[in-house]
Amino acid sequence: MKNKEPLPTSTGLERLIEALRVLPGVGPRSAQRMAYHLLQHDRGGAERLAQALSGALAVVRRCSKCNNFSEEEICGLCRSARRDASMLCVVETPADLATVEQTLSYSGMYFVLMGRLSPLDGVGPRDIGLDRLLARASEGEVQEVILATNFTNEGEATAHYIAEMLRSRNVKVSRIARGVPLGGELEYVDIGTISQALLDRRGI
Repeated sequence: MKNKEPLPTSTGLERLIEALRVLPGVGPRSAQRMAYHLLQHDRGGAERLAQALSGALAVVRRCSKCNNFSEEEICGLCRSARRDASMLCVVETPADLATVEQTLSYSGMYFVLMGRLSPLDGVGPRDIGLDRLLARASEGEVQEVILATNFTNEGEATAHYIAEMLRSRNVKVSRIARGVPLGGELEYVDIGTISQALLDRRGI
């Protein structure tokens, strides 16, 4: 009886290419080009990238209040006395929070869902921290919750679910206006449009 040949193991280059493919929008060819560039032309950059990624994984966590990325239990934004604690803006991602901040038209607090409801993908209310959002909005300090989820089907469904959830707790809920195009995501919308959408928000 012949001995079976051992299964081939991945090389370091192959593992690097496969790892780069986890980035959004990066397919096999793009990942391969990135890997070749780092190893051939910028090994120092590759080392800095590896160290920065390892360091971030070690220290970055979630803020216990807003759920955004933070290196501390409570992030600087949530600790700031200059923010209006009566307003709570709900966004899907940290990138959306950063985009809203760049408009300079909002001075309240945030809650980052880190996702959106998507039953087909198995993402339910608990997966995006809606229990924590409900607790935060019900503490008595928040007077208005502004829903700034994206105008995609999932984002709209998430906004509707949250609105119904909070309405039963007698919390004022508003939705950013549709200056943001249907199907658009905040990260890719110009700052002026987002600023106007915030100013023109409506009750729901």
